[in-house]
Amino acid sequence: MAGPICQTGAMIRLALPLLLLLAAPALADPPVVEGAEAGRSSESWRVSVTLSHPDTGWNHYADGWRVLDENGTELGRRVLHHPHVDEQPFTRSLSGLDLPEGSGAIWIEPRCSVDGWSGTRTRVDLP
Repeated sequence: MAGPICQTGAMIRLALPLLLLLAAPALADPPVVEGAEAGRSSESWRVSVTLSHPDTGWNHYADGWRVLDENGTELGRRVLHHPHVDEQPFTRSLSGLDLPEGSGAIWIEPRCSVDGWSGTRTRVDLP
């Protein structure tokens, strides 16, 4: 006959996988670039990016995007200082970018406050 210690051990073995699953970080959908465009503004460039992300509030929101060249070098960054829970998708711009002469395209990579850079880059052809 199994005693109380043996029954407790069995309950722990059954509950442990569930507890580990609950303790794992929840991965939300990454921010998505829904659209982007670039244009000249005098001697520099202006980039406008439309993002979507399931912002939940100050604890988890799309907090920026960056402009990269073809080699992955960061050319500029737009920081988003607050969540956009009720404004999805949303568009923000970055002005005053100096892009390398002869660039045919740039790439946009979004990030969120919990998961960091998405790892997904969207190509934007330059006019």
